[in-house]
Amino acid sequence: MGEKNTPLLAVLQLLRKYNLKGTEDILRKEASLGDVEFENLDLPEVELASILTSHHTESDPYSYEFAYDNLKKFIENSLDIYKYELSTLLYPVFVHMYLALVLYDHNEHAVNFLDKFGPEQEDYYQEDLQRLSIVKHKDQIKGNELAEIYSTNKFVVQLSRDASSQLKRFLQEQKSSTVIINIINNHIQVDVHDGPGRTQAQVRSTTGGLLGEATRNENRTKVYYGLLKEPDIHVLPPPVEDEEEVEETPDKPKKKKAKKEHIFIKKPKSDPNAPPNDRIPLPELKETDKLEKGKALREASKRIQLGPDSLPSICFYTLLNSGHTAICTDICDDSTLLAVGFSNSSIKVWTLTPVKLRGMKSAEKLQDIDREAGDVLVRMMEERDRDSCRTLFGHSGPVYKVAFDPFKTMLLSCSEDSTVRLWSLQCWTCLVVYRGHVWPVWDVRWSPHGHYFVTSGNDRTTRLWATDHHQPLRMFAGHLSDVDCVQFHPNSNYVATGSSDRTVRLWDCLTGTQVRIMTGHKSTIFTLAFSVCGRWLASGGNGELIVWDISIGAPAAILPQLHTAPIHALAFSRDGTILSSGSLDCSIKLWDFNAITEEANGEEAGTNNTAQKEDKFLLRSFATKNSPIKGLHFTRRNLLLAVGSYEGSS
Repeated sequence: MGEKNTPLLAVLQLLRKYNLKGTEDILRKEASLGDVEFENLDLPEVELASILTSHHTESDPYSYEFAYDNLKKFIENSLDIYKYELSTLLYPVFVHMYLALVLYDHNEHAVNFLDKFGPEQEDYYQEDLQRLSIVKHKDQIKGNELAEIYSTNKFVVQLSRDASSQLKRFLQEQKSSTVIINIINNHIQVDVHDGPGRTQAQVRSTTGGLLGEATRNENRTKVYYGLLKEPDIHVLPPPVEDEEEVEETPDKPKKKKAKKEHIFIKKPKSDPNAPPNDRIPLPELKETDKLEKGKALREASKRIQLGPDSLPSICFYTLLNSGHTAICTDICDDSTLLAVGFSNSSIKVWTLTPVKLRGMKSAEKLQDIDREAGDVLVRMMEERDRDSCRTLFGHSGPVYKVAFDPFKTMLLSCSEDSTVRLWSLQCWTCLVVYRGHVWPVWDVRWSPHGHYFVTSGNDRTTRLWATDHHQPLRMFAGHLSDVDCVQFHPNSNYVATGSSDRTVRLWDCLTGTQVRIMTGHKSTIFTLAFSVCGRWLASGGNGELIVWDISIGAPAAILPQLHTAPIHALAFSRDGTILSSGSLDCSIKLWDFNAITEEANGEEAGTNNTAQKEDKFLLRSFATKNSPIKGLHFTRRNLLLAVGSYEGSS
């Protein structure tokens, strides 16, 4: 028996009870009810009376204001140990009362109800209420995105067992509580947990989502956040020219050249939290990829260890006189190339070193090259065709994100035109156009191991792709609004997403399922970054910066809101000790990530004992000359590179 038919069946049972067969037959015919459903009808007398009474109460416009006012007074008079959790009921009850008044054509009462109690709701819900205030007639409910979300999904509220008992006692004692009982039963999911009630700080750290908090069951799936075992790579010592030159003298013998012996990198201990290496099929490394990894390991041996007493130097690249708005930037892993996406649908790629950008020779010239030559890759490139900047055209709308692949051979871009393009950095042409999203694509990211990439867009979906497939391999659906940012986990087994529904979610690439939903943000999430170890996830919103522990799906630290504008760039140092954040407020801030994780590890896991921290984690803040930060990147030696577009003197 469907819930929506319950009031109708209750009326039919009442007609049958008083033997009003004529009226009963007419109502059955109009409702098109089957014989089986009707014959099995046997509602208890208590439930029958409750349904008929509630229907009468819900049609009375004055009952809503009276019931809400009683609920508010009950919560205000409750003990502090229950008050803060119970207060999370006020917003969803208020919203559904407003929608019910509109649905029953009490439009004037609905407007008065909204004006009276709307300003009392939390600040982070005010924007949602403005969108709801447009709904002033029942015909407008269906066309309003937010009203439909609230009508078709349950709002989650977490209560301790004692707080839940207090609420039940109140609802049983109050005769005016029928409206509230029906709203809770139909539109609110009360997730009851054992233990004491939460403090105000604990409640605030997990509230703010479009549909409230996450249930405890949603974050119980095991997450393999450890890193994959890296393949054995024999690294040669750096060439002689990299070493300090020593002047030859008769008294001083010539410095010995480095022997061509392999340097064996110490193998890390097996991580019990790491997934099996074959859980996700990863491509085998080519010889050129192994050379690049070897180069990275040599550079890592010269890396500066960062900390509170050894902060990174910052090199800031400013975009001047670009002619069009620079929307996004990316710097390749070895820090030699910079890509920028513009509002006029173009992409520019600059070299950050004296080495010029060269294109590949034509097919006719390539046939004359000796394929067995040791420098065949060098011979394939044009000698004369050298530039410090290349421009790529192909999109028909603003370019919202660009991303270099881990081995600096390809570039991905996504645009308002709903497509994703794969560009060759050797031919400087578009290789593939990926179509699947139906609205603008906001973000695109490579897997740390190459081959796979992930996209997110305005259609509320995130899609996992492989470069050799035209169609997505997985589609991750569940967000209630735009998916504004996406990030691959360092082990390539998971994808994190941030959305305008104010939630951060973690998806399993193997199964396509959601394994974490994390609430606490009070605004849209614009950027994400995983820590080097893979356990921590940083997310940036409208000045908000939260660090999550994905092993339990809870906030590890809510950093003070020192940025005054949206955070659009986050980057971890290569040794994982420093977290940098860049904002549209034209500032870069450096945070002591070691101290953040040490404090999080010191707290009891799963207690969510997270208050807004003091600025003790902030190491330094740097301001630019009116250049909003578009991108941040740590080099392999821990130099911080930043990119911004100068907007003129204010």
